[in-house]
Amino acid sequence: MPISRHGTGAVPALRAVISQIHPVFMLPPIAASWFGSMLAGEFLLVTGALHMTAIFAGVYTAHVKDGYIDFHIRGEDDDHPLTQRGCKLLLAAASAVFFTCLAGLWVVVGIGAALITLPGWVIGYLHAPQLDMHPISATGGYPLGIALAILGGYYTQTETLTPIALAFAGVFLALLSGVKVIDDAQDYEYDRSISKRTVAVVLGKERARTVAFALMAFSLLCVLGFAVAQVFPPSTVLAVLVFAGIATAAHRAGPELATMLLIRGSYVFLALLLAAVWFRPLS
Repeated sequence: MPISRHGTGAVPALRAVISQIHPVFMLPPIAASWFGSMLAGEFLLVTGALHMTAIFAGVYTAHVKDGYIDFHIRGEDDDHPLTQRGCKLLLAAASAVFFTCLAGLWVVVGIGAALITLPGWVIGYLHAPQLDMHPISATGGYPLGIALAILGGYYTQTETLTPIALAFAGVFLALLSGVKVIDDAQDYEYDRSISKRTVAVVLGKERARTVAFALMAFSLLCVLGFAVAQVFPPSTVLAVLVFAGIATAAHRAGPELATMLLIRGSYVFLALLLAAVWFRPLS
Protein backbone atom coordinates (compact mmCIF):
# COMPACT_ATOMS: atom_id res chain seq x y z
CA MET A 1 0.00 0.00 0.00
CA PRO A 2 1.49 3.40 -0.98
CA ILE A 3 2.11 6.13 1.57
CA SER A 4 1.05 8.87 -0.86
CA ARG A 5 -2.59 9.49 -1.77
CA HIS A 6 -1.55 11.12 -5.03
CA GLY A 7 0.38 8.45 -6.86
CA THR A 8 2.58 5.40 -6.38
CA GLY A 9 6.34 5.05 -6.56
CA ALA A 10 9.32 6.79 -5.05
CA VAL A 11 8.68 10.31 -6.31
CA PRO A 12 5.09 10.69 -5.01
CA ALA A 13 6.18 9.08 -1.74
CA LEU A 14 9.06 11.55 -1.38
CA ARG A 15 6.75 14.45 -2.13
CA ALA A 16 4.34 13.24 0.52
CA VAL A 17 7.15 13.00 3.08
CA ILE A 18 8.44 16.49 2.25
CA SER A 19 4.91 17.92 2.33
CA GLN A 20 4.94 17.60 6.13
CA ILE A 21 7.91 19.95 6.44
CA HIS A 22 6.34 23.37 7.01
CA PRO A 23 9.19 25.92 7.24
CA VAL A 24 6.98 28.70 8.65
CA PHE A 25 6.28 26.61 11.76
CA MET A 26 9.44 24.47 11.86
CA LEU A 27 12.13 27.12 11.63
CA PRO A 28 11.19 29.02 14.83
CA PRO A 29 11.57 25.97 17.16
CA ILE A 30 14.90 25.07 15.55
CA ALA A 31 16.01 28.71 15.75
CA ALA A 32 14.88 28.76 19.39
CA SER A 33 17.15 25.78 20.11
CA TRP A 34 20.04 27.63 18.47
CA PHE A 35 19.12 30.79 20.38
CA GLY A 36 19.31 28.86 23.65
CA SER A 37 22.72 27.55 22.69
CA MET A 38 23.93 31.05 21.86
CA LEU A 39 22.67 32.30 25.23
CA ALA A 40 25.01 29.81 26.84
CA GLY A 41 27.98 31.65 25.34
CA GLU A 42 29.43 28.46 23.94
CA PHE A 43 28.36 25.96 21.30
CA LEU A 44 29.32 22.31 21.24
CA LEU A 45 28.39 21.03 17.80
CA VAL A 46 27.39 17.49 18.79
CA THR A 47 24.98 18.49 21.57
CA GLY A 48 23.60 21.40 19.53
CA ALA A 49 22.99 19.16 16.51
CA LEU A 50 21.35 16.45 18.61
CA HIS A 51 18.99 18.93 20.25
CA MET A 52 18.06 20.71 17.00
CA THR A 53 17.42 17.39 15.24
CA ALA A 54 15.24 16.28 18.14
CA ILE A 55 13.27 19.54 17.90
CA PHE A 56 12.80 19.04 14.14
CA ALA A 57 11.62 15.46 14.64
CA GLY A 58 9.20 16.55 17.37
CA VAL A 59 7.62 19.26 15.23
CA TYR A 60 7.48 16.89 12.24
CA THR A 61 5.64 14.40 14.43
CA ALA A 62 3.14 17.12 15.36
CA HIS A 63 2.47 18.01 11.71
CA VAL A 64 1.95 14.39 10.63
CA LYS A 65 -0.31 13.63 13.60
CA ASP A 66 -2.31 16.83 13.07
CA GLY A 67 -2.89 16.03 9.40
CA TYR A 68 -3.79 12.43 10.19
CA ILE A 69 -6.39 13.47 12.77
CA ASP A 70 -7.84 16.37 10.78
CA PHE A 71 -8.22 14.46 7.50
CA HIS A 72 -8.48 10.76 8.25
CA ILE A 73 -10.24 10.87 11.64
CA ARG A 74 -12.20 14.12 11.90
CA GLY A 75 -12.74 14.69 8.18
CA GLU A 76 -12.06 18.42 8.62
CA ASP A 77 -9.56 18.87 5.76
CA ASP A 78 -10.47 18.61 2.10
CA ASP A 79 -7.26 16.80 1.14
CA HIS A 80 -4.08 15.32 2.60
CA PRO A 81 -1.00 13.99 0.79
CA LEU A 82 -0.53 10.93 3.03
CA THR A 83 -2.53 7.73 3.32
CA GLN A 84 -3.39 6.43 6.79
CA ARG A 85 -0.54 3.93 6.48
CA GLY A 86 1.79 6.72 5.37
CA CYS A 87 0.86 8.83 8.38
CA LYS A 88 1.51 5.95 10.77
CA LEU A 89 4.84 5.08 9.15
CA LEU A 90 6.05 8.68 9.28
CA LEU A 91 4.87 9.05 12.87
CA ALA A 92 6.93 5.99 13.77
CA ALA A 93 9.96 7.20 11.80
CA ALA A 94 9.91 10.75 13.20
CA SER A 95 9.42 9.42 16.73
CA ALA A 96 12.32 7.01 16.24
CA VAL A 97 14.57 9.90 15.17
CA PHE A 98 13.45 11.94 18.18
CA PHE A 99 14.11 9.20 20.72
CA THR A 100 17.45 8.35 19.11
CA CYS A 101 18.49 11.98 19.59
CA LEU A 102 17.09 11.86 23.13
CA ALA A 103 19.28 8.84 23.89
CA GLY A 104 22.25 10.67 22.37
CA LEU A 105 21.64 13.69 24.61
CA TRP A 106 21.39 11.39 27.63
CA VAL A 107 24.76 9.80 26.79
CA VAL A 108 26.61 12.98 25.79
CA VAL A 109 25.14 15.44 28.32
CA GLY A 110 23.13 13.54 30.92
CA ILE A 111 19.60 12.60 31.88
CA GLY A 112 18.67 16.26 32.50
CA ALA A 113 19.14 17.07 28.80
CA ALA A 114 16.84 14.20 27.85
CA LEU A 115 14.18 15.18 30.38
CA ILE A 116 14.07 18.83 29.31
CA THR A 117 13.79 17.81 25.62
CA LEU A 118 11.17 15.06 25.99
CA PRO A 119 8.12 17.36 26.58
CA GLY A 120 8.54 18.81 23.08
CA TRP A 121 7.61 15.47 21.53
CA VAL A 122 4.79 14.90 24.02
CA ILE A 123 3.24 18.29 23.18
CA GLY A 124 3.56 17.61 19.45
CA TYR A 125 2.13 14.10 19.57
CA LEU A 126 -0.80 15.05 21.80
CA HIS A 127 -1.62 18.34 20.05
CA ALA A 128 -4.36 16.56 18.07
CA PRO A 129 -6.83 15.40 19.14
CA GLN A 130 -6.21 15.97 22.85
CA LEU A 131 -4.66 19.42 23.35
CA ASP A 132 -6.18 21.36 20.45
CA MET A 133 -9.71 21.21 21.86
CA HIS A 134 -9.05 23.28 25.01
CA PRO A 135 -8.38 27.05 24.83
CA ILE A 136 -5.28 27.03 27.04
CA SER A 137 -3.55 23.99 25.54
CA ALA A 138 -4.63 24.83 21.97
CA THR A 139 -3.14 28.30 22.34
CA GLY A 140 -0.13 27.51 24.49
CA GLY A 141 1.14 24.25 22.99
CA TYR A 142 3.30 25.74 20.22
CA PRO A 143 4.58 28.70 22.32
CA LEU A 144 5.43 26.30 25.15
CA GLY A 145 7.35 24.18 22.66
CA ILE A 146 9.36 27.25 21.63
CA ALA A 147 10.07 28.12 25.27
CA LEU A 148 11.20 24.55 25.98
CA ALA A 149 13.42 24.62 22.87
CA ILE A 150 15.19 27.70 24.26
CA LEU A 151 15.64 26.10 27.67
CA GLY A 152 16.74 22.81 26.13
CA GLY A 153 19.23 24.48 23.82
CA TYR A 154 20.71 26.30 26.81
CA TYR A 155 20.73 23.30 29.13
CA THR A 156 22.37 20.94 26.65
CA GLN A 157 25.33 23.33 26.47
CA THR A 158 25.64 24.21 30.17
CA GLU A 159 23.82 21.48 32.14
CA THR A 160 22.06 24.22 34.10
CA LEU A 161 19.38 26.88 33.76
CA THR A 162 19.98 30.53 34.63
CA PRO A 163 17.68 33.57 35.00
CA ILE A 164 18.47 34.85 31.49
CA ALA A 165 17.41 31.54 29.86
CA LEU A 166 14.23 31.34 31.94
CA ALA A 167 13.43 35.00 31.22
CA PHE A 168 13.79 34.63 27.45
CA ALA A 169 11.69 31.45 27.50
CA GLY A 170 8.95 33.28 29.42
CA VAL A 171 9.02 36.24 27.04
CA PHE A 172 8.51 34.02 24.01
CA LEU A 173 5.82 31.98 25.74
CA ALA A 174 3.76 35.15 26.31
CA LEU A 175 4.50 36.77 22.94
CA LEU A 176 3.75 33.71 20.82
CA SER A 177 0.64 32.87 22.85
CA GLY A 178 -0.70 36.26 21.80
CA VAL A 179 0.19 35.58 18.17
CA LYS A 180 -1.48 32.15 18.36
CA VAL A 181 -4.74 33.67 19.63
CA ILE A 182 -4.81 35.95 16.56
CA ASP A 183 -3.97 33.01 14.29
CA ASP A 184 -6.78 30.87 15.71
CA ALA A 185 -9.29 33.70 15.20
CA GLN A 186 -9.02 33.10 11.44
CA ASP A 187 -10.92 29.84 11.92
CA TYR A 188 -13.47 31.23 14.36
CA GLU A 189 -16.61 30.25 12.42
CA TYR A 190 -15.44 26.75 11.60
CA ASP A 191 -14.02 26.06 15.08
CA ARG A 192 -17.27 27.21 16.62
CA SER A 193 -19.26 24.88 14.33
CA ILE A 194 -17.32 21.82 15.55
CA SER A 195 -17.17 22.96 19.21
CA LYS A 196 -13.43 23.49 19.08
CA ARG A 197 -12.85 25.73 22.10
CA THR A 198 -10.14 28.14 21.03
CA VAL A 199 -9.75 31.43 22.89
CA ALA A 200 -11.69 33.21 20.13
CA VAL A 201 -14.59 30.75 20.45
CA VAL A 202 -14.68 30.97 24.24
CA LEU A 203 -14.27 34.75 24.60
CA GLY A 204 -15.53 36.03 21.25
CA LYS A 205 -13.32 37.55 18.56
CA GLU A 206 -13.05 41.06 20.01
CA ARG A 207 -12.20 40.04 23.56
CA ALA A 208 -9.79 37.40 22.26
CA ARG A 209 -8.06 40.08 20.21
CA THR A 210 -7.72 42.23 23.33
CA VAL A 211 -6.22 39.32 25.25
CA ALA A 212 -3.82 38.58 22.38
CA PHE A 213 -2.38 42.07 22.19
CA ALA A 214 -2.27 42.31 25.99
CA LEU A 215 -0.09 39.19 26.06
CA MET A 216 2.22 40.64 23.41
CA ALA A 217 2.42 43.98 25.22
CA PHE A 218 3.21 42.17 28.48
CA SER A 219 6.07 40.27 26.85
CA LEU A 220 7.56 43.48 25.42
CA LEU A 221 7.30 45.19 28.82
CA CYS A 222 9.08 42.20 30.35
CA VAL A 223 11.96 42.63 27.88
CA LEU A 224 12.24 46.29 28.85
CA GLY A 225 12.14 45.36 32.53
CA PHE A 226 14.80 42.70 32.14
CA ALA A 227 16.97 45.14 30.19
CA VAL A 228 16.68 47.72 32.97
CA ALA A 229 17.49 45.02 35.54
CA GLN A 230 20.54 44.06 33.41
CA VAL A 231 19.31 40.51 32.93
CA PHE A 232 19.09 41.22 29.17
CA PRO A 233 21.61 43.25 27.18
CA PRO A 234 20.56 46.92 26.66
CA SER A 235 20.29 46.46 22.89
CA THR A 236 17.29 44.12 23.33
CA VAL A 237 15.26 47.34 23.54
CA LEU A 238 15.64 47.64 19.75
CA ALA A 239 13.78 44.35 19.32
CA VAL A 240 10.95 45.73 21.46
CA LEU A 241 10.66 48.89 19.36
CA VAL A 242 10.62 46.97 16.08
CA PHE A 243 8.04 44.41 17.18
CA ALA A 244 5.89 47.12 18.77
CA GLY A 245 5.73 48.84 15.37
CA ILE A 246 4.76 45.59 13.66
CA ALA A 247 2.13 44.84 16.32
CA THR A 248 0.66 48.33 15.90
CA ALA A 249 0.24 47.71 12.17
CA ALA A 250 -1.23 44.26 12.85
CA HIS A 251 -3.73 45.71 15.32
CA ARG A 252 -5.32 47.68 12.48
CA ALA A 253 -5.51 44.64 10.19
CA GLY A 254 -7.88 41.68 9.93
CA PRO A 255 -6.98 38.26 11.39
CA GLU A 256 -5.32 36.91 8.22
CA LEU A 257 -3.07 39.92 7.55
CA ALA A 258 -2.44 40.40 11.28
CA THR A 259 -1.30 36.79 11.60
CA MET A 260 1.04 37.12 8.64
CA LEU A 261 2.57 40.32 10.06
CA LEU A 262 2.90 38.96 13.59
CA ILE A 263 4.44 35.62 12.60
CA ARG A 264 7.03 37.32 10.43
CA GLY A 265 7.47 39.97 13.09
CA SER A 266 8.26 37.28 15.65
CA TYR A 267 11.06 36.05 13.33
CA VAL A 268 12.50 39.57 13.28
CA PHE A 269 12.08 39.83 17.06
CA LEU A 270 14.00 36.57 17.58
CA ALA A 271 16.74 37.64 15.15
CA LEU A 272 17.21 41.00 16.87
CA LEU A 273 17.33 39.38 20.30
CA LEU A 274 19.87 36.85 19.04
CA ALA A 275 22.02 39.68 17.63
CA ALA A 276 21.70 41.61 20.91
CA VAL A 277 22.79 38.60 22.95
CA TRP A 278 25.56 37.48 20.63
CA PHE A 279 27.14 40.82 19.68
CA ARG A 280 26.07 42.99 22.69
CA PRO A 281 26.61 46.21 20.70
CA LEU A 282 25.74 48.59 23.56
CA SER A 283 27.55 46.69 26.30
